[in-house]
Amino acid sequence: MYCADIGSVARGHFGWARSEEQGEVRSRHGGTEIVDLVEAVAADLGGGRAVALGFECPLFVPVTEQPLRLGAARAGEGNRSWSAGAGAGSLVTGLVQVTWVLSELHKRVPAAPFYLEWPTFEGAGSGLLLWEAFVTDQAKGDSHVDDATIAALAFREQIRAQSAVSAERPLSLVGVALLWGGWSTDLSLLHSVCVVIKPPPPPITLTDVVSDSPAEPRARPDQRRRNARS
Repeated sequence: MYCADIGSVARGHFGWARSEEQGEVRSRHGGTEIVDLVEAVAADLGGGRAVALGFECPLFVPVTEQPLRLGAARAGEGNRSWSAGAGAGSLVTGLVQVTWVLSELHKRVPAAPFYLEWPTFEGAGSGLLLWEAFVTDQAKGDSHVDDATIAALAFREQIRAQSAVSAERPLSLVGVALLWGGWSTDLSLLHSVCVVIKPPPPPITLTDVVSDSPAEPRARPDQRRRNARS
């Protein structure tokens, strides 16, 4: 399980994490460099592993038929709407970062299949599953790497449950990224959704997870960051 906490790479607001369970041991590592994320995911895909890669930003948005509700929150978002300040910021940043990551991955592992639904991914046993992480408020950790780790760990617990967020008449940003990056030419991807994982508060205890390489935590976030989506 991988997850990227979307944010400015240049300003150190990007973090990623990789979590794996081997028997009773959970291992994790991560960092703050987007290139390192691509290389790590590509290595796992190239080795024939099944990789679930999440991004902490909106990956699809509703285009409702009701004009007065354009920009309204997706079902399940509560008061953390995709169109509000923090959500809109992560959406725009994520649009280019997700597209870049998927484009670079396709260059490295062009034969790898991709999936947006858990059952088909689980049945295949290999390839790339794409999902959205929704880490907000009291579920957040002390750093961008921690937030990515919290989402990756929550993925295993929630993946068989119903998606935390849904949208009517979706415009798929992950679909745009897949088309732009050369993964597919199927235009129906523009209307596709993916599963959304929303870790509950309080944050998952990361001290119980073995770190097999040091992550790069940043300073403890202030309350403004804890109130934001990313």
